[in-house]
Parts: sequence; structure tokens; C-alpha cells
Amino acid sequence: QVQLVESGGGLVQPGGSLRLSCAASGIIFRIWTMGWYRQAPGKQRELVARSTLGGSTNYADSVTGRFTISRDNSKNMVYLQMNSLNVEDTAVYYCNADVATAWGVRPRDYWGQGTQVTVSS
Repeated sequence: QVQLVESGGGLVQPGGSLRLSCAASGIIFRIWTMGWYRQAPGKQRELVARSTLGGSTNYADSVTGRFTISRDNSKNMVYLQMNSLNVEDTAVYYCNADVATAWGVRPRDYWGQGTQVTVSS
């Protein structure tokens, strides 16, 4: 079993910054893609940013230039640096990872429990 635990959410004023962290633990052979999704009230969950094992990244258009995803493969962690936050960034942010638990085992999707980010003056 694999667990993802997010931290770093909170309340921030418009224009401010936050850094989210996500730690993966459990039976892990290899983590392929790690990423962040978010879900605002009344809206569908959407991709924010993701990073492949090879280092490729992609971002939602709405956060490009403001958010940066990074990962530490030695620690099975992924981070999301969020700058120039605005009220539209308010949402629950979820960590996601595509994890293989052993060699030859098909990777599976795992999710964290989510962390609330509120941008408000």
C-alpha cells in the first residue's frame, strides 16, 4: 500500500505565496508521474501540474508562470511552489502519484487526502 500526505496549505492574501509538499510512503518500487490537482467548490477536479520521472513537466494554462512543480526522487516527494496567488486559486489541492510497488507490476494511481488553499483578503 502507498500513502500520500500533503502539507503546506493555508490562508494567504492575494499576491502571496505558498509551498505545498507531498510525501509518498509505503511499498514503493518506482514513482513514475507525480502531480498536483485541485478542486474548487462546485467544480471538477483539474490538473494543476505534473512531473514525470524523467523530469518533464506540464502545467495548467491558468498557473503557468506562477506555479512551479519539483520533486525529490530520493525522498519520494513532490512540491508545488505557488506565487502570485489569486482568489481563483482557492481550492483543495490533491497530490497524485503513479506508483509501481514492484518490478514488473503495473503502476497504480494514488491520491492524497487533500490540503485546503484559501486565497482571500
